[in-house]
Amino acid sequence: MSDKKQALQVAALKNGTVIDHIPSDRLFTVVKLLGLENMPNNITIGFNLESQKLGTKGIIKIADKFFCDEEINRIAVVAPNVKLNIIRDYEVVEKREVSLPDELVGIVKCGNPKCITNNEPMPTRFHVVDKDNCVLRCHYCEKEQTREEISL
Repeated sequence: MSDKKQALQVAALKNGTVIDHIPSDRLFTVVKLLGLENMPNNITIGFNLESQKLGTKGIIKIADKFFCDEEINRIAVVAPNVKLNIIRDYEVVEKREVSLPDELVGIVKCGNPKCITNNEPMPTRFHVVDKDNCVLRCHYCEKEQTREEISL
């Protein structure tokens, strides 16, 4: 199959955002984190597409939606190394890699059952202490968690 036909597996986008190189097993977690199921925009989701880097990957194309850094960077918790492409008039005008922010609020649950965030109605707050290995420290009880231990 030629590269041009391969690229046409997912329709072209006039204006919007493409989130690419999502590990297939994390695709629907990313959909949930971004709240895409409640969005009225035209959204195309590609699942288990061939990828030289990942074997299989997911891709999300969202028409007429441009995310702020805070919205996109939170997906780095579950899907590191995701690529973000901004499209205007069918052209890629900006490419970015997603990275963990310094702080995560209201995304990750604390693994400590005695933490105040598990016993009072308040948002969680984590400091990212190691971006490469995704190590988070709870602001309130100081429990550290790795990507493998995280629950959303």
